[in-house]
Amino acid sequence: MQKIQISIYNDSLIFAYKNAPSVKPNLSNTNIINDSELIFTPNYILDNEKLVSLFINEICQEKKVYRVTFENNELAIFILDLLRKNPYITAVCIRENAPLSYELYEKILENKNINYIEAEHIPSYMIEMLDKKGIHSESRTELFYLSHFMQSNNLTSYSKIFYKMNVHIDTLLDEDDKDDFLAFCNINKYLKTIHLDVYNKQDLETILEILCDNRLRNIKILIYSNIKDSKSIEYLKKLNKKIRKNKIKIELVYSKEYLNNNLFIQIMMNTLKIIGSILVILVSGIILYIVITNYKSLQEVNEIQENIRETIRDNQTPPALIDEIDPQREIKNNYIASILSINPDVVGWLKVNDTNIDYPVVQAKDNEYYLKHNLYNEEDKNGWIFMDYRNNDYEMDDNTIIFGHTMYYSSVMFGTLSNALKKSWYSNTENLIITFDTIYESHKYQIFSIYKVPKTTDYLQNYFETDEDFNDFVSLIKERSIEDFNIEVKPGDKILTLSTCTNYTERLVVHAKLIA
Repeated sequence: MQKIQISIYNDSLIFAYKNAPSVKPNLSNTNIINDSELIFTPNYILDNEKLVSLFINEICQEKKVYRVTFENNELAIFILDLLRKNPYITAVCIRENAPLSYELYEKILENKNINYIEAEHIPSYMIEMLDKKGIHSESRTELFYLSHFMQSNNLTSYSKIFYKMNVHIDTLLDEDDKDDFLAFCNINKYLKTIHLDVYNKQDLETILEILCDNRLRNIKILIYSNIKDSKSIEYLKKLNKKIRKNKIKIELVYSKEYLNNNLFIQIMMNTLKIIGSILVILVSGIILYIVITNYKSLQEVNEIQENIRETIRDNQTPPALIDEIDPQREIKNNYIASILSINPDVVGWLKVNDTNIDYPVVQAKDNEYYLKHNLYNEEDKNGWIFMDYRNNDYEMDDNTIIFGHTMYYSSVMFGTLSNALKKSWYSNTENLIITFDTIYESHKYQIFSIYKVPKTTDYLQNYFETDEDFNDFVSLIKERSIEDFNIEVKPGDKILTLSTCTNYTERLVVHAKLIA
């Protein structure tokens, strides 16, 4: 018969399953192994919840226990209800080599006293949400990085990267180090100090550029080099003035030997406040390149849009494509059918109010082709707006997903979808209605969730086997939203999802419900 064993080790209360002989479920028949170990049946715990809860509270107080360890997620879910009013338990550890379950994640959020959770694997979105509730989480699953930067700082899990406050850079940065430092800055929320053991002008500029691009502030960079040439000192002074607005401070840390021999220089170095910047010529060149490139992109997309408008005015469905259109269904939107002559992959037209998003939508046999090709099947870094290849373009699936590149500077494709993050935008109810037309139907969708999330695929599910799966999905994406739109979404409703990149590791996502 399976029972629950409770034991004490140091400052931890440990719960585990144990096969034991059958006994009557009362306190007198509980198998007491020693002074620090008890065994209960699950039924006894359920029937005597208050008694067991008070008993555990007394144990915690007497033994000064603050941590509880569970054999697995299932047992944790069962026992945590007993600990809701336990003021002593603040830390939870799950021994099972499995991801933290969503049900257990919700149980932890319900317990107001828990401020720490350890598990084999905690999904990135859970780490972020737990952190917002003041709960520190630690994942034991290791991430494997090749760069010296990640290895030397022991950044072996997502949670370690997320909470890291101090990092050391003890060698010159190679390309892998730079890429992983960028990834680290995209994830981390607590960085305060960078220890730079080797001073190199290019590496310092790279570090500052990444910090500024990711809007990381209140960071101190400590340089452990005995810098004494006047050119470097003057450069650091000017740099310090330029990056003051970014709240990044650079300090020089001299060796004791150097300080003893160069007291005057040390006093001068301690007065430097160094701020990151790029040379004026380099900045001007980058800005000029961006302006020219994005102007060209905008012109190319505008030309395609003008060709589309001309084709729609002609209003002719190409004869070669008539057989591909379902003869059993009425064509309601001839303007979409007419542009099949430009590209037979066209499946609809998407419009988002108060943005530049007003494009025909295409669909390929995979989700890669239209990342690098435009509506004319020409290679184009702008790509085009496309529907997930798994979706049905004739009937709306449970979740119809549409992708597009974020082209901030030229504002083409999903470059203006970021407007949705602004309160002034989503406070306008007209902006919350998205139009998506197909050849046969005209649809209106109402936005109910807007958020940014680290790169993940958990919102890209297009079909749900059960109502429970659908409800879990809706709860997940609503919880992430920057605003509660108070829109009910229930099984049977159809969802439209717009997804775009904001950087290498983060996505901007908008979800809307079919209303007409």
